[in-house]
Amino acid sequence: MSISQPASGNPLNPLLDFSDLPRFGEIRPEHVTPALDVLLAAAQTAVERASAPATPASWADVVEPVERATEPLARAWGIVGHLNAVADTPELRATYGENLPRVTEFWSSVGQNLALYEKYKALKASIEFETLSHERKKILDNAVRDFRLSGAELPEEQKPRFAELQERQATLAKSYSDHVLDATNAYAYFVQHEPELAGLPEDAIAAAREAAERDGKTGWKFTLHFPSYFPVMQYAEHRPMRETLYRAYVTRASEQGVTYGGGQPEWDNTGNIAEQLALRAEEAKMLGYANFAEVSLASKMAQSPAEVMRFLDDLAVRARPHAEQDWRELREFAASELGLSDLQPWDMTFAAERLRQQRYAFSENEVKQYFPEDAVLKGLFKVTETLFDVRIRPDTATVWHPDVRFFRVERQDGALIAQFYLDLYAREGKRGGAWMDDARTRRRHAQGVQTPVAYLTCNFSAPVGGKPACFTHDEVITLFHEFGHGLHHMLTRVDESGVSGINGVEWDAVELPSQFMENFCWEWDVLSDMTSHVETAAPLPRALFDKMLAAKNFQSGLGTLRQIVFSMTDMRLHVDFDPAGPASALELAREINQQYHVIPQAEFSRWLNTFSHIFAGGYAAGYYSYKWAEVLSADAYAAFEEAAQAGNGSVLDSATGTRYRQEILEVGGSRPAMESFKAFRGREPNVDALLRHNGMSA
Repeated sequence: MSISQPASGNPLNPLLDFSDLPRFGEIRPEHVTPALDVLLAAAQTAVERASAPATPASWADVVEPVERATEPLARAWGIVGHLNAVADTPELRATYGENLPRVTEFWSSVGQNLALYEKYKALKASIEFETLSHERKKILDNAVRDFRLSGAELPEEQKPRFAELQERQATLAKSYSDHVLDATNAYAYFVQHEPELAGLPEDAIAAAREAAERDGKTGWKFTLHFPSYFPVMQYAEHRPMRETLYRAYVTRASEQGVTYGGGQPEWDNTGNIAEQLALRAEEAKMLGYANFAEVSLASKMAQSPAEVMRFLDDLAVRARPHAEQDWRELREFAASELGLSDLQPWDMTFAAERLRQQRYAFSENEVKQYFPEDAVLKGLFKVTETLFDVRIRPDTATVWHPDVRFFRVERQDGALIAQFYLDLYAREGKRGGAWMDDARTRRRHAQGVQTPVAYLTCNFSAPVGGKPACFTHDEVITLFHEFGHGLHHMLTRVDESGVSGINGVEWDAVELPSQFMENFCWEWDVLSDMTSHVETAAPLPRALFDKMLAAKNFQSGLGTLRQIVFSMTDMRLHVDFDPAGPASALELAREINQQYHVIPQAEFSRWLNTFSHIFAGGYAAGYYSYKWAEVLSADAYAAFEEAAQAGNGSVLDSATGTRYRQEILEVGGSRPAMESFKAFRGREPNVDALLRHNGMSA
């Protein structure tokens, strides 16, 4: 079997079979190390051949063989990483941890390989470069930049330390994520007296009852997994219960963390945070940058940390008056209507939901009954099919859990474009949050075009009591968001894997297609077609939709400032914070909250200890990209609003959808994101649409 080509047949080790989809039903932890032995050896051999003095500096002799040999390694390790995130077991976690340093060391060695770097530079300076496609030119440009950021130009005596930094950071990120998952899994709150459940929705109570029964206990079990935790914060009238769960939630993975059956001190991420920040600062200085934020921004649209902070400051100034009004109204309502004159952090979500119900005469739980899973998926797929001229059909594949579904994306003639796995429900052993990941990238090889495959993962409430799963409107928005990422990956037409789909896209533009899709969740002609009451099958009433629309920007000022605190904390931690100094990262976060937010931060809060985006998710000095890309996505969506005004009144305009697909989705990372945006919109982006969508227009 040749590892450098897609394998055929049925290898004994399923991780070495690249002929089709992953064989999830057969993959076991004991397969990981032997598979990596083979794949790492093959990849290392290809790198050595490409970087040898006698090897010509050509695409066919250098770039192509390295890509061909490293792609199977990336795919196999991606499968292992995915399983580690969605089906965690002690055995899998152990083998993942044992092999993570090996994989990290390999990629570090490639990035620091000066001889290989010289081949890429020589190819870029050669006559052949001018004959390459623009996709291949972009891959070379990105590669030369990434070699520099990987330490290829460092003196040889410094490279071992730089490699140590990469390996240690990868290990710390995994530990950080493991600690958050373990601390979340380990907590339980049991209710024995039914009056304490007052205010909670029936489905939340039923889920808690089933959770207790699975543990062999009486009463109701609540956890810190979001589908269990959030309804308590939103609806529970029993204030001590809200306080207990809130304190447990915001102190997870910290020295204050409380768990059911006794806490584990090694789950405290405080030291992990300080060490990661110190290592990132050291890495930046070795590379000749003033701070790690400059390293992070070297591959993003934003030009400097100062530009990012000016952007955040400007947005904060625009949002603050709205946030101050939101906060004043919430406190006044809580005092006059709920008897909560001393509004505490564990009261805010509860009070906000009561204020929403009073002001707009509906509750989120009422809306939730209109969004059963199948109706939501039908609506999501209809939007996609109408705009982008594709069909989505159920498909078959072996999966890692019985709840996982699988689909194919086709052309109208039935030809396969892409496939995706859909894993919607929260469960133990599954990392929290929602994300899209790359199972397989589109690329052209000797056998033809390899079609892309995506993982789409969420953490929604599972079906309970024999009824289908129902989603809150926020969860529907989350699903559309992740599907937008999936479309970016799946609808690419680029055949070079290095810039296919989301590959090669600037990190602060990656959220454009995801946030763009969220907008359709606020359109009547979309929602009216994707709702069916779980009991009566009635569609969402127009009167209820109008209330939802009126409430769309409820407390949007507070929400914007919250995101700015997250983004500014992330940026400041990587610009001017000294991990060895007298102040802690948490103290800096509190200082920034005090400067930018109108709501004080709870003294006991340890939210940084679960801020996985920047300490375990690749968003270090990049969390601002959510707001940055929101400017792009809102402005892109405005093109559909303009088409609706000029045409038949529907934002589901296929002509505009075709242009968006061609100029944004299909080109992937083959050209700078700003060029793609301008090709679609005809101009550079502006912030007006974002402010209008958030009810903060001047």
